[in-house]
Amino acid sequence: MRLKKILLTVGVIAVIASCATNPFTGKKTMAFVSNDQLFPSAFAQYSQVLSENKVITGTSDADMITRVGQRIAVAAERWLNANGYQGYLDDYKWEYKLIESEQVNAWCMPGGKIAFYTGILPIAQNETGVAAIMGHEVAHALANHGQQRMSSGILQQAGGVAVAVATGNESPEKQQMWMQAYGLGSTIGGVLPFSRGHETEADKIGLYLMAMAGYNPDEAAELWKRMKANSGGQAPPEFLSTHPSNDTRIQNLQALAPKAKAEARKFGVTSFRPIN
Repeated sequence: MRLKKILLTVGVIAVIASCATNPFTGKKTMAFVSNDQLFPSAFAQYSQVLSENKVITGTSDADMITRVGQRIAVAAERWLNANGYQGYLDDYKWEYKLIESEQVNAWCMPGGKIAFYTGILPIAQNETGVAAIMGHEVAHALANHGQQRMSSGILQQAGGVAVAVATGNESPEKQQMWMQAYGLGSTIGGVLPFSRGHETEADKIGLYLMAMAGYNPDEAAELWKRMKANSGGQAPPEFLSTHPSNDTRIQNLQALAPKAKAEARKFGVTSFRPIN
């Protein structure tokens, strides 16, 4: 009961401190760290990553990453402008780099710094597959998920301090028990669902963006079928993971694809680029 009261108190503080709005959902989000602070740090980290890895330029694959990224960025700006968020991307500094690595990975830092690893290209298979990945990663940045994760981490740490203070008169053994309970509860009941929610949100936003950029959103589910095959079915239970299960993701994407097409039609996109 005491732990519930502590968590509730921390949650109330989070609600009061929420001061940002997700333009794609209209919901208030935690923003203990401003983008004015976050973007310069992200840009510096991106530069460091590029300096420590082999960046591929002048190839058809590198050109494709840039081309797809630019189309997704244009789609994002069109959607934001049409929905009353003019100037939302003013501080974004879009950059698209292909890095030589066997990692099956891609990411977009806060502020629009994007990296694709060559290891993910065989699973993407084609430009439409790259667009599905690109849309998802860009969506994380547009929805300020990095900002929210940092804020969540700060909140979790604050909760830990609150537990330590509240149990200060207990024996060391009992206090350790409370701290362990808080750590487990806040992770399984807070941090992990929070992260899974971000992934699901990025899937939806990314699907809309790829459709508006002229790429068939039906292919996103096919991409995740290949992702599932590549993983060999090895994954923790969904409630212990930062990501939805592959099957959940595939089902969601299949259900959302018609909605993404309908959204794209609002912007004059009635057909999609050939899959090659």
